[in-house]
Amino acid sequence: MRVGFVGLGAMGAGIVPRLLNAGHRVTGWNRSPEKAAPLLKAGMTWVDTPRAVAEQSELIFSIVTDAPAVRAVALGKDGILSGLGADSIYLDMSTIAPDASRAISREFAKAGRTMLDAPISGSPVTLAQGRASIMVGGDRAAFERAQPVLLDIAARATFIGESGLAAQMKLAVNLLLMVEVIAFGEAIALAEKGGVAREIAVDAVLNSVAASPVLGYRGPFILEGKLPKVPLADVNLQQKDMLLVLELARKLGTPVFLAAAANEMMNACRGLGLDRHDFVIAHEAYRRLGGQSG
Repeated sequence: MRVGFVGLGAMGAGIVPRLLNAGHRVTGWNRSPEKAAPLLKAGMTWVDTPRAVAEQSELIFSIVTDAPAVRAVALGKDGILSGLGADSIYLDMSTIAPDASRAISREFAKAGRTMLDAPISGSPVTLAQGRASIMVGGDRAAFERAQPVLLDIAARATFIGESGLAAQMKLAVNLLLMVEVIAFGEAIALAEKGGVAREIAVDAVLNSVAASPVLGYRGPFILEGKLPKVPLADVNLQQKDMLLVLELARKLGTPVFLAAAANEMMNACRGLGLDRHDFVIAHEAYRRLGGQSG
């Protein structure tokens, strides 16, 4: 299939090779062209605008930082909508607010075009392992058309419901992920303060009933020298998601006590100058706040 991809950051750069390996013809664009160089060597075709990506593709994906970035690539000058064919489908994989996703989708609907919110759950690590998952909101028939390609990217593609509900579900999943990773850091810092060696504490957790996929690959990052130089998701990026959760909860009138606590821990990380690290650095924040050093 002719597939387009807009946004070639850490996740996009991992998704495109999977599409190429599945036999699809991929056309791509990114705001920073230099990021596309390895993908061009792998067989991706480069074009100069999101519009050109849409003009050459049956399915067009985007994955960018936030709602303003989605609006820019989707609805801006030379955006995806301006080049999208009547039979093509646009799928946004970004993590943004449900209302923002619905608003953008309505613009596509007004033009007689189809947009799905299709956020991907996973990191570059789980994506490379073939263990990512995709949640989809919008027209079910469009989802069914896109599903075979979605399964070339991820292990599972789940239809959540109407437009915006997949974006909402992604925020719920990220809430759980954030709380889990931060609680891990709290638990390890507690064990360390009481005299347990960090390596032993991490091994004990990862071999206990509390173990999980995200802790399996992220937990060891807190060991000496294991923190990745390029974070899978830094403190600022993860706090963006928690702020989206808090705003959604405010609109819905539902309590999210643990999301609020996770957000405060991201504030603590930023205050301690740890914000450019992967958010598993919350463990170090707990250590410092608890009087541990070295």
